[in-house]
Amino acid sequence: MDYIRYYAAVYLLMFAPGAVLYWFSIHPFIRFWRRVGPRLTLLIHYSGVMVLAFGLFLFRKPLLSVEFGTHPLLIALAVPLLAVALVLRVQISRHLNKRILTGLPELAPDRHSTPLLTEGFYARVRHPRYLQVMLTFLAWALLANYLATYLIFAASVVLLRIIIWLEERELRARFGSVYDEYCTRVPRLIPRLSARN
Repeated sequence: MDYIRYYAAVYLLMFAPGAVLYWFSIHPFIRFWRRVGPRLTLLIHYSGVMVLAFGLFLFRKPLLSVEFGTHPLLIALAVPLLAVALVLRVQISRHLNKRILTGLPELAPDRHSTPLLTEGFYARVRHPRYLQVMLTFLAWALLANYLATYLIFAASVVLLRIIIWLEERELRARFGSVYDEYCTRVPRLIPRLSARN
C-alpha cells in the first residue's frame, strides 16, 4: 500500500500544479494571450506544464519527505470521492470537448464560439469541471496522505476559486444578462439535487 500511496503523491505533485497554473495564467491575461494566438499560447503553456512536472518529479524526494502512513479511514473516504469525480467527469465530457477543455473558446472566441452551457449537469452547478478537479485532488491527497498533497489540494482550492471568479467575469462579458440570470438559478460549486428551468 505504501507504493500506491507514494505513486499517488508523485502523480498529484507532478500534474496538479501545472493543471491549475495553466488556467491561472490564461484567465487573468486573456487579452494578452488572444494577441499571441491560440497555437503559440498552447505551445507555451503545454511546454511550461511539462517543464514544471519534470522539475517537481526531480525534487519529489524532499517535497514528499513528510508522510503520515496508511490510514484505512482515509482510503475509505478517498475511494467514493474518486468514484463521484469519475461520474462527474463522464457527465461533463458530454458537454466539454477537447477544444473547450484546452480553452480555445477563451483564446479565440471569434473562431471557436460556444453557447452558454446550461443543460445536463450545468443545470445543477455552474462549474462542474472545477468541482470535479477539487474532488479528484482531495481524493488523491487523502489516498496518498503526504503533507505535500494536502498543501497542493489547499493551494488548488484557493487558486481555483480565483480562476472561477475570473472565468465568471469573462462569461458575464460574453453572455451579459443571460449569464446573470443563469447565476441566479444555478449555484457555483455545490450542486442542486434537481435541475431548475
